[in-house]
Amino acid sequence: MPFALSAFEIVAGILLLFAGGELFVAGSVALSLLLGIPQIVIGLTVVSMGTSAPELFVSLLSTIQGGSAGDAIATGNVVGSNIFNVLVVLGASAAVMPLRVKSRLVRRDVPLLLGVSMATWGMASGGRITWVAGLALVTGTVINLLWEIRSAKEEPAEAADDLEAEEGAAPAPVAAAKLAAGLGLLVVGSQVLVKGAIAAAQGLGVSETVIGLTIVAAGTSMPELVTSLVAAYRGKADLAIGNVVGSNLLNQLVILGLCGLVSGGRGLGVDPVMLARDFPIMVATTLACLPIFWTGGVITRLEGWILMGLYGLYVIEQILSSSASSVADEFRLFVLVAAVPALMVFLTWSVLRWRQQRRLA
Repeated sequence: MPFALSAFEIVAGILLLFAGGELFVAGSVALSLLLGIPQIVIGLTVVSMGTSAPELFVSLLSTIQGGSAGDAIATGNVVGSNIFNVLVVLGASAAVMPLRVKSRLVRRDVPLLLGVSMATWGMASGGRITWVAGLALVTGTVINLLWEIRSAKEEPAEAADDLEAEEGAAPAPVAAAKLAAGLGLLVVGSQVLVKGAIAAAQGLGVSETVIGLTIVAAGTSMPELVTSLVAAYRGKADLAIGNVVGSNLLNQLVILGLCGLVSGGRGLGVDPVMLARDFPIMVATTLACLPIFWTGGVITRLEGWILMGLYGLYVIEQILSSSASSVADEFRLFVLVAAVPALMVFLTWSVLRWRQQRRLA
């Protein structure tokens, strides 16, 4: 297949997924508002489920197709999307408007995400996510959902904000129609994107793992990016942050869990390079959220730009590692001796500043 055609399929698939995700989110939020669910719980559950739908359909379809290429795109899509969500979606949202973090995110949701990320890494350490591991992840989804519902009952009801009001103004039949239309676009878009991504990887001589971690992951994360940017612009930090944290939880619990179950006895294959490089990066980016969230309870614009800069370094490393190994080694050395120490200095300064502000208060 000519490269131009595969590139067109990738772009067309991303656009279809974007449109489908938008309709799916709008319908989901409208229906959930009828139940009076608080804003942050909407972000952590309903909105994150809707914005994670592209990842779900792409990864499931890749797993069903089978083979190392399908498994590489399925796992790369989830891991890459989680990295993209923290570094780009959260970073860009903070760059638009500093995000004030609710204490429950620091107390409950981010530590939970960190624990799930480490558990998923452990499950995949053998080179495969078995159906038993998949069942455990799906069971974790049910437990977390019940916990969210209980939390929603304990929290005071929140008034509908402007964004919710616009999406919730439609009557139930219209919301249901949006859900159905979004679902259809997601199915078609995922098929087109996976086909184009595999063809592009074969044509360029790039591994399916790299394609899944970058192009496919960024493409399927567009709904998260748009939703969080709009929420941040309108001052709805709860929805913006909850969408990122909730999506990353669901990517692992639901998507990898279902892919592990669908893979059956063969298990969902995991690239050894991904285990050695990308799973640790996913856990590290989640861990980095804790000190950022703790420093005054606000993700500043500077911290947002730093997060996006880190993603730029990650993408450059991905490109170099698949093309010129000598340059890739030099780049890794630069990151190790320059970028990482600079980041540690910044985080230390942020924590010290936060402690000083607490003393003055």
